[in-house]
Amino acid sequence: MGPAIVAVAILALVLLVAWGKVHPFLAFILVSAGAGLALGMPPADVAGAVRKGIGGALGNLAIVIVAGAMLGKLVVESGAAQRIAQVLVGLCGERRMAWAMAATGFIVGIPLFYGVGFVLLVPIIFACIGRYRLPPLVVGMPALAAMSVAHGLLPPHPAPTALVTAFKADLGTTLLYGLVVAVPALVIAGPLFSRFLANVSATPLEGFQGKMLAPEKLPGTAVSIVTALLPAVLLVIATLVEWRVPPDGQAASLVKFLADPDLVMIATLGLAAVTLGTMRGRTIPEVMGTYTAAINDVASILLMIGGSGAFKEVLVQTGVDKVIAASLGVLPLEPLFLAWLVTAAIRVCVGSATVAGLTAAGLLAPLVAAGDVDPNLMVLAIGAGSLALSHVNDGAFWMFKEYFQVSLVDTLKTWTVMETIVSVVGLVGVLVLARIV
Repeated sequence: MGPAIVAVAILALVLLVAWGKVHPFLAFILVSAGAGLALGMPPADVAGAVRKGIGGALGNLAIVIVAGAMLGKLVVESGAAQRIAQVLVGLCGERRMAWAMAATGFIVGIPLFYGVGFVLLVPIIFACIGRYRLPPLVVGMPALAAMSVAHGLLPPHPAPTALVTAFKADLGTTLLYGLVVAVPALVIAGPLFSRFLANVSATPLEGFQGKMLAPEKLPGTAVSIVTALLPAVLLVIATLVEWRVPPDGQAASLVKFLADPDLVMIATLGLAAVTLGTMRGRTIPEVMGTYTAAINDVASILLMIGGSGAFKEVLVQTGVDKVIAASLGVLPLEPLFLAWLVTAAIRVCVGSATVAGLTAAGLLAPLVAAGDVDPNLMVLAIGAGSLALSHVNDGAFWMFKEYFQVSLVDTLKTWTVMETIVSVVGLVGVLVLARIV
C-alpha cells in the first residue's frame, strides 16, 4: 500500500499546484499531512514531522540561499555579472556559450553544495542571457547539468563522500572514476540536450537579470571574477588542505570551520560590500538595501524548499522509502544496476539525492561486503541513481522553476528530463567501467 499512497500523494501535489493553482508551500503542507495519515503515522506526530521537515530543509539551505541571493544581486547591480559574461563570450564566442557554461558549472560545482553553486551562477547566467539575447535554457541548463553531475557523483559532496566511507572505497579512485563518468553525462545532459530547449518559455527572475551598464561603468575583470567566485575558490582550497591534514587533529577541526559554506558565504558578503560596493562609490546603507531586496526575491523559493522538506520527512518517518527499496532489493539483477534502481526509486519518493543515496547504501552494503562488486563503482552507481527523476518533492526542482520562471509542465519536460539523462548516462558509464577495470 505504501508505494501506492506515495504515488497518489505526488499526483495530488501536482494537481493542486498545476490545476488548482494552490501555492506550492500550502500544497506541500496539505499533501504531507494527508500522506502521513494515510501511511499510518499517528495523528499527533504529523504536525511535528511537518515542522521537522521544514526546519531541516531550511536549516541546511536558508543561509546559503539567502546569502547567495544577496551576493548574486550585488554582482548583478554592480555590473560584475555583465563583465564576467563579456569575458566568457570573448573567450568562447556566442555560439559556444553552452559549452562555456557547462565548464563553468562543473568547475564551480565540484567544491560547492548544489544550492550554493546555483545561487552563485544564476546572476552570471542571466547576465549572458540579457546581454546577448540568448535563449534562457540554452545558456542555463548546461551549467545546472554540470553542477548536478558533480553533486551526485564526485567527492567532496556529502552523499558520495559518505558512501566512500560506508563501502570502504578509495576516495581518490572514486574521484577518478567519477570524473570519467561525469564528462559524458554533463556533455549529453548539458550542451547537447539544451539545443532542444530554445523554444521553451522561460523568463529569468526579475531582480537577478540586471540592467546593461556602459563598459566604462563596469568593475574590472579581476575584481568581478574574484568576488563572484570567491566562495568556490575558498572551498576548493579548504578541501585540498583538509585532505592533507590528520582527520582527528585540531588543524582539521579549524579547516572544517573555515570551510563551512555558511561561513564562507557570509565572509564573501563582507568582501563584496567593499569590492563591489564602497569601492564603486556606494554607501554601506545602499549595499544593505540591495541585500534586503534580495531576500524578497527568494522568499517564495525558501517556502517551497521548506515544503518539499516536510513531504520528505513524512515519507522518511513512515519508512516507506525502505519498504520500496527492500522490495526491489530481492530482484535478480546485476548489482550495480540494482543499486541504481533502488536509489532511483527512493529518490522519486523522498526527493533528496543525499537521503536517497544514504538510504540505499544501508540496503546494499551486504553486496559490497561480500566482495561481489567494486566499492568505488557502487558509490557511483548509487550516486547516479540519486539524480533520477527529480520532481515536485525536490527543492532544486522549485529553485529552477522559480528562478527561470518556467511552467510546472515545462519544468518536468526540461529539468526532470535533464536530471534523468545525467542519471542514465551515469549508469551506462559505470557499467562500461565495470567491464574495463
